[in-house]
Amino acid sequence: MSATALSVLDLVPVRTGQTSAEAIASSLSLAETADRLGYRRYWFAEHHNMPAVASTTPPVLIAAAATRTTRLRLGSGGVMLPNHAPLIVAEQFAALEAIAPGRIDLGLGRAPGSDPVITQLLRGSGTTSDVEQFPRHVQDIAALLSGDGATVRFTSGGEYTVRATPAATGSPEVWLLGSSDYSAQLAASHGLPYVFANHFSGQGLERALDLYRTGYRPSEEHPEPRTFLTVNAVAAPTSEEAEARALPQLRMMARLRLNQPLGALETVEEALAAETDASMDEVVQAARSRWFVGTGESVAAEVRGFAERHGVDEIMLSPVAGAYESEPKDSPLGRAQTLELIAAAL
Repeated sequence: MSATALSVLDLVPVRTGQTSAEAIASSLSLAETADRLGYRRYWFAEHHNMPAVASTTPPVLIAAAATRTTRLRLGSGGVMLPNHAPLIVAEQFAALEAIAPGRIDLGLGRAPGSDPVITQLLRGSGTTSDVEQFPRHVQDIAALLSGDGATVRFTSGGEYTVRATPAATGSPEVWLLGSSDYSAQLAASHGLPYVFANHFSGQGLERALDLYRTGYRPSEEHPEPRTFLTVNAVAAPTSEEAEARALPQLRMMARLRLNQPLGALETVEEALAAETDASMDEVVQAARSRWFVGTGESVAAEVRGFAERHGVDEIMLSPVAGAYESEPKDSPLGRAQTLELIAAAL
């Protein structure tokens, strides 16, 4: 098997006392670090109305990162398609492709990425989104991004051609994202690259990959199935520091799972001093068992073994290292350290 390529998934975390401006500045600095270290791609997630997450608009963040990097493929991990009109998505990513030719990925997800109220505000389509239309909307976006564009046919018999941008010389690479059998089968049937959201769930990974690979229908752009996996990772000079830096995100994940009130991401000191209970401890321990936390060498070994076990040549790291109170609010010290140590070990 070839060497394991590394990529990055960024939710643009916002910690206690940190502004959105500082959180975004930190993530753009992290993108520069990934670019310098030779990472393959850098994707921004889409989440809404969460106090600890500033990655609400992947296209805006991708455009900002494009001006700060030269080699990285930049993309969405992903655009939650039920929240957006297909033409808007196609136009945004066609413009990004013009800004950074040959470096743009369009990852599409089927989940709304928030609650029904936010869905209504995003689409104005009531408290249920256009999830049912997802397969058709994926096809529409691909057509709109192509050089020929998409054709609208009227009931009267007339036709109307629509293009995401005039005189395109290239188009973003479209990926389907998901954590279910449905997304794996849809990607396979459309001949599209597929990413299983292992960082979020981890349940059903083997089955999803098997469904994708065995059911794959070759397309002109992608004659073979193509996939990589996401993992949560924290690397530090010592295992003790890595465990401490992992705790804020682990506790945030536990609050989310337990439907507890959410706030800004705790600092390491806050997380270590916080009260806990049996329910939270159980969720934290279950999540920790699926995360890669340790020194650069130990995490790199886990990454390499994970890639080999699942037959992929790329792992997308979600660097979930928390920050100490003394660290600058516009600098991603712990997350950058994670990327540096793992890259050096691999």
